[in-house]
Amino acid sequence: MSNTIISTDFTFPGQKKVYKGKVREVYTLENDILVMIATDRLSAFDVVMPKGIPYKGQILNQIATKMMADTSDLVPNWLIATPDPNVAIGHACTPFKVEMVIRGYLSGHAAREYKSGKRKLCGVPMPEGMKENDPFPEPIITPATKAEKGDHDEDISREDILRRGIVSEADYVVLEKYTRALFQRGTEIAAKRGLILVDTKYEFGKMKDGTIVLIDEIHTPDSSRYFYAEGYQERQDRGEAQKQLSKEFVRQWLIQNGFQGLAGQTVPEMSDEYIKTVSDRYIELYENITGEVFRPADISDIKKRIENNVLNFL
Repeated sequence: MSNTIISTDFTFPGQKKVYKGKVREVYTLENDILVMIATDRLSAFDVVMPKGIPYKGQILNQIATKMMADTSDLVPNWLIATPDPNVAIGHACTPFKVEMVIRGYLSGHAAREYKSGKRKLCGVPMPEGMKENDPFPEPIITPATKAEKGDHDEDISREDILRRGIVSEADYVVLEKYTRALFQRGTEIAAKRGLILVDTKYEFGKMKDGTIVLIDEIHTPDSSRYFYAEGYQERQDRGEAQKQLSKEFVRQWLIQNGFQGLAGQTVPEMSDEYIKTVSDRYIELYENITGEVFRPADISDIKKRIENNVLNFL
């Protein structure tokens, strides 16, 4: 698709290095400032799809920055400003090498593990007799190790994180506390919109002064799964699939087309028509999560727009 941003090659004043993740590109500047650009790349099963999704970067960035503002009273975060729809600028810090995944329901990866017969996920017991998309008695934290480039994130238990010294026990206690507080707030925000926050992940870093802060995205369709609250219980009672707002619809399409990111598998062709439906779903999700009408940015020359806005801010 034209008018999407797949990669960037900016040179900003005081630029020291660039990191390119699956979806975001992060420019480190002098004075410990980061410029994070949300591209339109789509990642599923830890594989980046060959085509971009129009407006996806804008949507992810704007949801994440709104949610950071809505949770800043609970947990400090890295954000300073958002000078462009696709850009967040904030403080550099040292990321913890774990993703704090929290699950309120037996869905997605947890459901797939459960169906295979497992009753523990990341060392956390899952009760017998659950159906897919049933709620857990209380939310469970199932961390994942941060993947090096190109590798899959891996489930890991709290015990292994501490035993391997990936995070100190004192810091991990803070990460757990922050994760539960953010998930509770996210659940409350979702409920006001007629949604259920099913599961999500949070990433944290440590500033030079030792402050632990929330980084990266939060409560977006890429990092979270949402169900529509209306009809949820009826669908569960009938054994039907839940109506959901998340990236899971992309994963299911890929599975149906023979792709789960496994060795030897080829990413199926995504037609322009299918890509438009994905973009429309992201816009739908934005409007449902935020309660606001999506206002598309000018995409006639995205790179120039981003460059001008960042330079004007700096």
